[in-house]
Amino acid sequence: MTTPAGASQPTLLLIDGHSVAYRAFFALPVENFATTTGQPTNAVYGFTSMLLNVLRDEQPTHVAVAFDVSRKTFRSERYVDYKANRAASPAEFAGQVDLIKEVLDALRIVHIEKPGFEADDIIATLATQAPASGLRVLICTGDRDTLQLVNDSVTVLYPRKGVSDLARLTPDAVVEKYLVPPARYPELAALVGETSDNLPGVPGVGPKTAAKWLTAYDGLENLLRQVDSVPGKAGESLREHLSDVTRNRELNALVGNLELGVGVDELARRDWDREAVHSLFDGLEFRVLRDRLLENLPNSEAETAGGFEVSGETLAPGSVRAWLDAHARSGVVGLDFAGQWRAGAGDLTGIALAAADGNAAFIEVTELSPDDDAALAAWLSDPSLPKAVHYAKGPLLALWSRGWELAGLVSDTQLAAYLLRPDQRVYDLADLAARYLHRELSGNAAADDSQAAFDFDDSTSTDAMVRARSVIDLAQELEAQLADQGGTTLLQDVELPLTRTLAVMERVGVAVDLDRLERLRTDFDTAVSQAESAAFEALGHPINLGSPKQLQVALFDELGMPKTRRTQTGYTTDAESLEYLYATTEHPFLAHLLRHRDQIRLRQTVEGLLKSVADDGRIHTTYVQTIAATGRLSSTDPNLQNIPIRTEDGRRIREAFVVGDGYQTLLTADYSQIEMRIMADASEDAGLIEAFSSGQDFHTIMASRVFSVAPDQVSGAQRAKIKAMNYGLAYGLSAFGLSQQLKIEVSEARGLMEEYFERFGHVRDYLAGIVAEARKTGYTQTVLGRRRYLPDLNSSNRQRREMAERAALNAPIQGSAADIIKVAMLDVETALARRSLRSRMLLQVHDELVFEVADGELEELTELVRDKMGHAVEMTVPLAVSVGTGGSWHDAAH
Repeated sequence: MTTPAGASQPTLLLIDGHSVAYRAFFALPVENFATTTGQPTNAVYGFTSMLLNVLRDEQPTHVAVAFDVSRKTFRSERYVDYKANRAASPAEFAGQVDLIKEVLDALRIVHIEKPGFEADDIIATLATQAPASGLRVLICTGDRDTLQLVNDSVTVLYPRKGVSDLARLTPDAVVEKYLVPPARYPELAALVGETSDNLPGVPGVGPKTAAKWLTAYDGLENLLRQVDSVPGKAGESLREHLSDVTRNRELNALVGNLELGVGVDELARRDWDREAVHSLFDGLEFRVLRDRLLENLPNSEAETAGGFEVSGETLAPGSVRAWLDAHARSGVVGLDFAGQWRAGAGDLTGIALAAADGNAAFIEVTELSPDDDAALAAWLSDPSLPKAVHYAKGPLLALWSRGWELAGLVSDTQLAAYLLRPDQRVYDLADLAARYLHRELSGNAAADDSQAAFDFDDSTSTDAMVRARSVIDLAQELEAQLADQGGTTLLQDVELPLTRTLAVMERVGVAVDLDRLERLRTDFDTAVSQAESAAFEALGHPINLGSPKQLQVALFDELGMPKTRRTQTGYTTDAESLEYLYATTEHPFLAHLLRHRDQIRLRQTVEGLLKSVADDGRIHTTYVQTIAATGRLSSTDPNLQNIPIRTEDGRRIREAFVVGDGYQTLLTADYSQIEMRIMADASEDAGLIEAFSSGQDFHTIMASRVFSVAPDQVSGAQRAKIKAMNYGLAYGLSAFGLSQQLKIEVSEARGLMEEYFERFGHVRDYLAGIVAEARKTGYTQTVLGRRRYLPDLNSSNRQRREMAERAALNAPIQGSAADIIKVAMLDVETALARRSLRSRMLLQVHDELVFEVADGELEELTELVRDKMGHAVEMTVPLAVSVGTGGSWHDAAH
């Protein structure tokens, strides 16, 4: 979209909120846009994306968004069938308009609505007022009624496709498209009718005939005055439907003199609210849009607050010791590292230091003299000299590659920010500096500091020093806030030391059997082809199984299957819908289609593993501490947590993870039913505690209590239902969710939950208490004080409120499980070092730890792991640890 001449003139941008939101909803697949909590965001995303584009391209000086209040307006009172043909909004659209309004509030853009009137009337009023203030007007809408407002000062931006491609409708463009000037467009619409508004036109009269009449008779008023002279069947039809025409013209006339309570001058653009934007975009998981906002619409409030000034230089060879002695022996020193690192190795090129006295330095590690090297190594490894870093784990690998150690780490600003707001999706240094310090990093100083890499050369050493300087200020601010929240101990005693533990695990990696992985890839390739052929045979002809359109034709037209959820492009063919259809119909085509998709996923998993094998024959995954809001660790590049555990194919993949050369066996240890043990301890439910204490199968004992039968009389189906209930409660399971999981009616699921809570009332009270307390305080808390803030618990939006309630149920239990295994990892590592054992910890996956056992250490390691994992925290119901050994990850299962 090009900006027209005269764009420098003050400009008022008016947006029809509902119109654009609805178009955005149908332009973007709802299944591709949702938060991890399940909130659909396709309309919000599309609207916000369009808004940012228009603000960037048009540079308006004034902005407002108009919304409809309801379908009841003076027009519907005048004509009861006005817009009566419109279907109810899709369920996924509900709540998204409210989210759009929250986006506008965060951007400090005025939004207006007027009971009894439509957004078009608000737009017409403001567009009428704008010229008096010297403003040209841009109207972004998908409603053609606004074309009547177009003139030399008013242009309509009309979405051609979705909301990204906007046609610029000027007076000439309107004439070219509709054959009448803008002022006569509503007259043409009165004759032709408007389907979207359910306004029927004159039968047999199309736009060309209507335009010809309006030109010949000089407008609708003259046409109707001389209606008897209009010839032909079209004239007869017009005379028979005069009342429709006059009604249409009355209804499509926009009201331009509303009392809105806000004037044009009050619509001047303001700087957006930085904290509100970050908080909201975190919740909506709009990282890309946030980046676009920061790049294209800078906030002058932050700019005026200034950046970071440093006084320093690149140190000459031989001067490092003197600088460290003069500036880095007192107070916290901020560090920033230049180089490249990945899970298995690292390469360090430079270190920036910012001292507490205001001095800074950049050290090129490739230019160090022997004395420099010794002085820097000693300073880095001195635990008495406090240091602050942003994302320490990656640079640790690079430091180790040079034989250096990092000690005295008192703050990692990435981890501190994560503990403060675990629902954020971005913890880049530049973003945090702007958010918490209201100061901007620019250039290379604002580089993405993910665990991938970033490099500085001579010309940008200043940027590295600026980053180091910002780390000191940011660490101080974050530590103060963390102390207020009681999170200091969690940072200092768990997350910071765990950084080193994870880095060691990443460097060690896990050995794999390459030949077995290659065979698996071949097997899965064959299985994909076989499933495809079988699907074609069941259908009767070949199709592209990856094409939603071809699948829609096959499933709903050819096979006549029940319709799934409707989308803009037809009926959805996502995995959940296909599984539902197969459960309903058991059609062989669906069985083969689902297997085809499953085998493709497995093949992709194996291909990802093969690409990740390093030169040492081992896979070095990367652990991330700042992704899961509950505190769970995440595994990336490759993700070892998504290898199926309970399927035969998943077990075959685990067979490829083997004990490495020089070691005896693998040992796996995991927690048994840790979530339920945490719930029993927290709820103090006597029945739950007794079920664990019985020594019998936990789910069987629980089922026997719920169904009032002896344990040996519990059926497999009954045990399965209670097992789903037991685990589901830790995830905020609803009656609907349980019904979907067990393939039973919602009423039966609700009854099952009621029976469960009747027997275990303290569990019910505990879960209700979690939500009630979080609603008062705004957060949930784990056994170690890990908080998760849930502002939506008090939202007026029912959908968002219910999702927050499920998160509130989930966070304390899942978060406590995460805390416990992290403490166990630290305790195990400490014990391994204290006993000088060669055995080592390789992997952490969910509630499981995997070890490589050195010769002669199996018995001691088993005892050590059981002890440290079993006593990570003390609870009413003791933690149970299961241990297994074997030559492969699969063989070591238990």
